[in-house]
Amino acid sequence: MNQRPALRFSYMAKTNMVFISLIMASVPAYAYDYAAAIDLSGFKVTGDGRAGWVSYDYGNPNGDPTINKGHKDSEGFYVVPKLSLQTPSYWGFDAKITGAGATDFGLNDPAKEPRNFVFDPTENESFAILQELYVEYDDEHHNGLVGRKEIITPMIDYDDWYMLGNSFAIAKYTNRSLDNTALHIGYFYQMAGVWDSGANGTEFNSMSKASFVPQVNKDQAGDKGVYYAAADYSDGRHHGQLWEYYAEDLYNMLFAQYDLTTGSKKYNEDFGLQFINWSQVGKLESSSTEIDYSLYSVKYDGNFENGFSFATGISKYTDGPGQSATLGAWGGYPYFANGMIFRFFEAGSLQNASSYKVQGAYNLKQAGFKNTTVKLRYTYYNLDPEYSYASDGQPQDYMQLTGIQLSYSFMKTGYFTGTFEYSEVENEKASNALRLIGGYKF
Repeated sequence: MNQRPALRFSYMAKTNMVFISLIMASVPAYAYDYAAAIDLSGFKVTGDGRAGWVSYDYGNPNGDPTINKGHKDSEGFYVVPKLSLQTPSYWGFDAKITGAGATDFGLNDPAKEPRNFVFDPTENESFAILQELYVEYDDEHHNGLVGRKEIITPMIDYDDWYMLGNSFAIAKYTNRSLDNTALHIGYFYQMAGVWDSGANGTEFNSMSKASFVPQVNKDQAGDKGVYYAAADYSDGRHHGQLWEYYAEDLYNMLFAQYDLTTGSKKYNEDFGLQFINWSQVGKLESSSTEIDYSLYSVKYDGNFENGFSFATGISKYTDGPGQSATLGAWGGYPYFANGMIFRFFEAGSLQNASSYKVQGAYNLKQAGFKNTTVKLRYTYYNLDPEYSYASDGQPQDYMQLTGIQLSYSFMKTGYFTGTFEYSEVENEKASNALRLIGGYKF
């Protein structure tokens, strides 16, 4: 019989975890009755109580390394409480602190949790974390922040689509003094987030340790961070953005995107062009790891007043290495043509590959189901068999992902999302993933 390892955090951390869980279990009715965050003379208490069942079936119950890269079938139920306290604004300054964690209350079988992306797979334990702690200044033209925070940028993102979003230790500044334009500079130093971190995501690690590059390159880089600078222009119809990220002694990312949105009362459309380039820098240049490729993408999305919408995308990866070491690192998923659960790493390689996405969605309000949306997505990857090989060494020509997602909101701030995706990769066993996640924010 499998025995769960002893919890690694202290008695105080465990007590805090239970305390937060009890608070989150008791507040939804109160929050709904008052339809607002708790207000304590300008201080605000907010929270998010989330629970979910996840299952990943790789056709590999024993973790055979010749099947789907050795990924072992995994499943489990988890509860993720989050509680925040934010100060009022004083002369433009405010502060926030957020405690969060994850637990399964000992209900799961540890042997079935190696790839659920909730606990750290090497420790497989409940945890508590001080997820946010920052001081911020904000006025009409300036914003500055220092501390831990959930941040949204194209290539480094809090990615709150799973059980617990990513958080980053960061110093950043934004200038909005120019019309329709925001200028950004900043430095990411650390990251926490089990879903997207390449280290132990249940605690904060340096950006270099949280990257997806091989361990030897992490060791060479040491505890390094990521500098960034950006310009973002938007006038309501035209949106152009240019972001430069420099990960010390690892790699550089250049992100550029343009969107043209037009429409009327009956129909709205979004045409977009995107370019991303990854290139190795510093100590990584003298190692055996190679990162040198680009991604070109185009999209066309539209929605109708009757509740129907669609999204299409085409992407082309250039003939250069480094996809497995960079794609999805630090929570950035801006790609126009990917699957619903972003599981393309089952393919051997995306070097010189192309991908094609088509998605249809319908808001069921017209059919009498308020606050309910269903999405269907199909993504096809044309792989290059010169670079992409299955777990047993056979070449691969294609991968296809088919997904369905149901989203429902209730009681003003309650939410639920159910996502199922079926994956077929040449010369691998078919696999599927199911995520049922819901919660209540106050």
